Amino acid sequence: MLSAQDLALLRKTLGRDLTDVELACFENLWSEHCSYRSTKPLLKTLPTEGSEVLLGPGDDAAIVRFSDTCALAIGMESHNHPSYVDPYDGAATGVGGIVRDILSMAARPVALMDPLYFGPLESEKNRYLVEHVVAGIGDYGNCIGVPVVRGELVFDPSYSGNPLVNVVCVGTVDPGRYITARVKKPGSHLVLIGSSTGRDGLGGASFASRDLSEDSEAADRPSVQVGDPYTEKLLIDAILAMAGTGKVLSCRDLGAAGLAGASSEMASTFGAVLHADRVHLRETGMVPREIMLAESQERMLVEVAPEDVALMGEIAEKYDLRWSDIGEVIGEARYIVKFHGEVVADLPIDLLVGGAPLCAWEKSPYSAETPFVRPKKPVKDLALAVLAHPDVARKDWVYEQYDKDVQLRSVSLLHDAAVLRLEDKALVLSCGCNPRHIYLKPFEGTANAVIENASNLACLGADPLCIVDCLNFASPEHPEIAWQIEQSVLGLGDAARKIGTPIVGGNVSLYNESDEFETQIRPTPSLGMAGRGEVREWTAPAEGEKLALIGGTEPDFGGSVLDAVTGCGGSAPAMADPAVVAVVRGLVRDGKVTAATDLSRGGLLAALAKAAPRSDVTLAGDPLEELFSETYGRFLVAVQDEAALAGTEHRVIGTVRGDALTLRLSDGTVVITPEELETALSTTTRTMRY
Repeated sequence: MLSAQDLALLRKTLGRDLTDVELACFENLWSEHCSYRSTKPLLKTLPTEGSEVLLGPGDDAAIVRFSDTCALAIGMESHNHPSYVDPYDGAATGVGGIVRDILSMAARPVALMDPLYFGPLESEKNRYLVEHVVAGIGDYGNCIGVPVVRGELVFDPSYSGNPLVNVVCVGTVDPGRYITARVKKPGSHLVLIGSSTGRDGLGGASFASRDLSEDSEAADRPSVQVGDPYTEKLLIDAILAMAGTGKVLSCRDLGAAGLAGASSEMASTFGAVLHADRVHLRETGMVPREIMLAESQERMLVEVAPEDVALMGEIAEKYDLRWSDIGEVIGEARYIVKFHGEVVADLPIDLLVGGAPLCAWEKSPYSAETPFVRPKKPVKDLALAVLAHPDVARKDWVYEQYDKDVQLRSVSLLHDAAVLRLEDKALVLSCGCNPRHIYLKPFEGTANAVIENASNLACLGADPLCIVDCLNFASPEHPEIAWQIEQSVLGLGDAARKIGTPIVGGNVSLYNESDEFETQIRPTPSLGMAGRGEVREWTAPAEGEKLALIGGTEPDFGGSVLDAVTGCGGSAPAMADPAVVAVVRGLVRDGKVTAATDLSRGGLLAALAKAAPRSDVTLAGDPLEELFSETYGRFLVAVQDEAALAGTEHRVIGTVRGDALTLRLSDGTVVITPEELETALSTTTRTMRY
């Protein structure tokens, strides 16, 4: 709902009371979800320009040059609250929405990534949410033929009652033929294409801008859209065919705030008149407010010259899609909605779009780190517990549900980053962040998320091209949350500048907390990163190769998986030096290392268990620090001859050999057999399948 202050401002500015349609438009367009009232000044501090950036933030998606003949369209969105209320449809329509954002740029969607965050799996409700969110993503992506090639899965009690479902989509387009979402000239027509409009999704934008309460599942279910991937596939083909005619002047996806949001933002450079009674409907008796604000899925709005309307209609009908000529662009900066000739909304368009007053929240720093308390359990018991934690354990029970090979671009998907063949180069993708580290050190933790994603790309020899983000936080009305947001955004910008990679787009999702569970999510500035390199497949170290550690290790246990399973506390990692990332990238490119993986969740132990599970390793330092620290900017590499690492600071720690993971520690030897590794790493799989 609009605040009393907002209502007073609008009445004073307009000099009158508002109609119900106007109130609904402002309630949604001025919501946090659409207007970024709490974060807009902070977002302006981020680096957004680069030599390869053709179109930065502000459109449905960004456009980044990949080659002379290919550009990437890339975007990232959240569908958090809908995915708690209705996990299957909430997640599925999240995929559908971000795909249409890419499509609106006249780009063909080629890949999806899905960073997901849930409460602990011990809860039956959380298991239900995970199962249906994953199914919703998989079913929708599989049906439209866009592979989910990368993801992240994090479990923490703070997400009970408010899971996070973030989705990245990447598409390809000719660098000289992409379409933008701003109308080009008065007199052109606005044509609505796709599914019929129903009452589903009403108030979705405002619903996404408040916290979840105990009765959310019943009360807010009408705010959750229902998707139809088969219609979306037809829409993809139809819009690309329309774009191919060269007649589409601009295009926008109907997402948050429905037709009102898409048409007003699209027409904000000039103005528009919309005829709500011309919209093709699924339900009878719909009133203008419902028609304009419904968030029914699989709909697009295109701007064309009057003489080209019929051509767009012919293409829509060829793909068995409905269409309506619903409005005109005007030269006056007003947003006018008519219904059977009666004006039901008449607003200054710049007031509706971009006119929301900013919010300035009080900020209060906090310190959440606690002294390290050394766990008393034997190292082997700790090792098996860390490997069995769902953040570390295998995720095959998720990715087996996704068609990863559709479109025939996938080269390597299961290790540090996804590699897709694009022209004669590799498109390399990574995503995610570490919320527990970010909670303890918001600036450093977010900066390290940038460096960790760049590290994933470096393991495949790829340079980062761009970053997109989804900034998920609890309510900024809490001073400590407002401080978290500020520090995270500043850390994001600092690290992006240090690695020379622009942040080209993203999304802000606030008020992620639950009255029912009395939880506030950990700060979760989830990232998506796209890079470019040579086509190469990640390979595991071979028998007889030497294993070396690059990068220094500190006793960074705070927020680690060891901390999660023992409550040991400790300091979270400081910001890593990104220089080591460039060093490893060069080693991979030059063929000096045969395999590389970065150290992240679970530390060196997790890297060894997944990359070199049959190896003999000697570690002279403190066993807990050596195995479980989560210091960033570290890599485990394999070489045939240590001479290949000449000039690079490193430490040889072992050899790939034997039939078990043998850890020769300063206080004794630990042997983890293949059977023990399998039992630990498959714990989450068994939990979800049985």
